[in-house]
Amino acid sequence: MIDIEGITKSFGNLQVLKGIDLHINKGEVVAIVGPSGAGKTTLLQIIGTLDKPDSGRVVIDGVDVSNLSSKKLSQFRNQNLGFVFQFHQLLPEFSALENIMIPAFIGGAGRKEAKQRAEELLEFMGLADRASHKPNELSGGEKQRVAVARALMNNPSVILADEPSGSLDSKNKAELHQLFFDLRDKFGQTFVIVTHDEALAAITDRTIHMRDGLLEADQSPIAETEPEATSVPETTEPEPYAE
Repeated sequence: MIDIEGITKSFGNLQVLKGIDLHINKGEVVAIVGPSGAGKTTLLQIIGTLDKPDSGRVVIDGVDVSNLSSKKLSQFRNQNLGFVFQFHQLLPEFSALENIMIPAFIGGAGRKEAKQRAEELLEFMGLADRASHKPNELSGGEKQRVAVARALMNNPSVILADEPSGSLDSKNKAELHQLFFDLRDKFGQTFVIVTHDEALAAITDRTIHMRDGLLEADQSPIAETEPEATSVPETTEPEPYAE
């Protein structure tokens, strides 16, 4: 599903990524962990086509994204990748339903089609009664579920999450973590999650450790097969986020 080959990245004189090679299977839920400054978020942004590497390439579902024009890359990102951030990044002036519909509008979908899909996702998230509520009228857990629904709007094959539970309390974290596995089992998405949350990392199919811009040994490696559903234990509070 995702092949990362020889990725390097520098910012000025600081080399953040020093040659990353990684394969992620279709339907895997993978955690990327490591100390602050290890390069986790930079790697996630490169996988998500939000940044370009200095060298190397990223192939997603058979498409070498480094060979795409800016227009084609934007289209590919909109249709194939979904993003979940630590602080949900919802637009405050729009309702939950309208926030979820935005990726569909960017992709050229009509309002009727987008509204129907967004309502289905709200129902799946258990938020059908919150459709007309704006972000300031939602709890932290509800906001993050809306953000996940937005990421799913165009039915992408890959979901990329950067500290998705970092701002949530223990109960909402546990529910969000379980949601990732429920979504994988229902829709078959591949999840790549940057996290400091050891409880979340422990239940993923594979944990990838980064340090000083390099990968360390994978934990719990899996074969080239579809992963099985995973149950979620009680979570603990994450370390403060910094990258």
